[in-house]
Amino acid sequence: MSLDGTYDDANLFAKMVRGEAPCAKVYEDDDVLAFLDLFPQSRGHTLVISKTARARNLLDVEPAALQALIVGVQKVARGVRAALDPDGVVVTQFNGAPAGQTVFHLHFHIIPRYDGVPIAGHGGARMADTVELAALAKEIAAKI
Repeated sequence: MSLDGTYDDANLFAKMVRGEAPCAKVYEDDDVLAFLDLFPQSRGHTLVISKTARARNLLDVEPAALQALIVGVQKVARGVRAALDPDGVVVTQFNGAPAGQTVFHLHFHIIPRYDGVPIAGHGGARMADTVELAALAKEIAAKI
């Protein structure tokens, strides 16, 4: 999918916002939802999405929704850091399929980095155990 197009209300993240698809939730408020990635690049890989914007990517979003989203990203990143004590944290965001975007609902990745521990490539990680994700989500949520 290119950078341009129509927002699809049937995308997986929109379904999560509506409660139609499960997720290992770490944080939620009126504007954002944060949950653990099912295919984590590292332990604690978290996604933060807008609940209010019908934006496919960063280029589509309204400024007010983006402001609330980035504040949520910072809050969740601080919680991930407090819970997991990584050596670094990568915050990234993809726009369009050629850039690596696979779900066309604006979202940010928070990827903890640990010295000497390689990460899986974007889109190349194995699926995580959902029971382990649920426990980890509670651990991170307690620090937010």
